[in-house]
Amino acid sequence: MSFSFSDPQSNHDRAFSFTEPNSEDLERQLQAIADMAHQILRLVAEVRRHINN
Repeated sequence: MSFSFSDPQSNHDRAFSFTEPNSEDLERQLQAIADMAHQILRLVAEVRRHINN
């Protein structure tokens, strides 16, 4: 999968491009995002406990 976007205000052919990473790298990145989301939810719950006490 590949995406390319042109900037109509620019003389460049491509202002932005994206090429799909390999599946192992993608899985690692998704796991890191999931881990961060769980950590954020845990911290939000901790802050709520402190506010309510």
